[in-house]
Amino acid sequence: MILPVTVTPMADLTIGYAAMLEQFAPGEVVGYTALAEQHGFSGCMAADHFQPWVPAQGEASFVWNVLAAVGERTTGDLGPGVTCPSFRFHPALVAQASATLEAMYPGRHWLGLGSGEALNEHVVGGYWPEVGERSGRLFEAVELIKKLFDASVAGKDIKHRGPYFTMETSRLWTMPETPPPVLVATAGPINAKRTGRLADGMITVGAPLEKIEGLFARFADGAREAGKDPDAMPRVLQLHLSWAETDEQALANAMEQWPNGGMKFAKGDIRSPHDFASMAALVRPEDFEGRLLITSDPDAHRAYIQRFVDLGFDRVYLHNVGRNQAEWIEVFGREVLPKLTR
Repeated sequence: MILPVTVTPMADLTIGYAAMLEQFAPGEVVGYTALAEQHGFSGCMAADHFQPWVPAQGEASFVWNVLAAVGERTTGDLGPGVTCPSFRFHPALVAQASATLEAMYPGRHWLGLGSGEALNEHVVGGYWPEVGERSGRLFEAVELIKKLFDASVAGKDIKHRGPYFTMETSRLWTMPETPPPVLVATAGPINAKRTGRLADGMITVGAPLEKIEGLFARFADGAREAGKDPDAMPRVLQLHLSWAETDEQALANAMEQWPNGGMKFAKGDIRSPHDFASMAALVRPEDFEGRLLITSDPDAHRAYIQRFVDLGFDRVYLHNVGRNQAEWIEVFGREVLPKLTR
């Protein structure tokens, strides 16, 4: 039996586990998330994928089933990071899945939404639109979901007809007393402002600090336009890294398991893991520079994470790209998490 590791509390900050369903079978993910909580991590951001990025990753289980199992084995927060409510799923179906999870685990669930990638969404066929339309569909879905949440809490039916979605008169019959917060993934200034205006919080991934500062500013502008306090809204980060016992193994893990982290181009239109694998053959170690920290030094990782904490993130979900999850969880729980400060 593994005993919990004592970790110094971090005021207003949680460091969670990023459960990559494209890399690990569902039972493994649940086990690693529980192990992470025993070692001081708090919360789970679970990837929603219909296919892995590259065949070497090897998995793609259904995120809502896995989140329910994670809820049974842990006590922290949990949510999809992120699901697309625009193609595979109608927004009303995403709302139902989210409301059910929050009803099962009150106060623990958040709904992470994004505009989607062809890798996961093209499986239902039909036209794959350009970025502008994908963003339009996302934010209409956000409005529909929040409208459905609010009406269902009040015990009322609603209907919706917009440019992209129609919902006939209905409500969610299984609805928690308080709807889960809706967080939107954003990496650009226009969508950051729309996120602040329409959502309850934002999610982004590791990027140069000056870019994230710009996103925060636009997010705050949008929130204030809607009469909200941006400082009271969650700002969530997913951070990819590669740690192993040696620098050489950390690099090998990144090259084999996460070559997509070294691809310096937009990936939203690529449909097949096999196409990604072909592109991965062109990735070189230097391509990870500034995009993925690769080192065996836990303190270098601590300093890297601390930079983002200092920038103002409330929650950081860490993803170690290798298959050495148990060793990484134990080392970071002992040597990294207790040293992070807010």
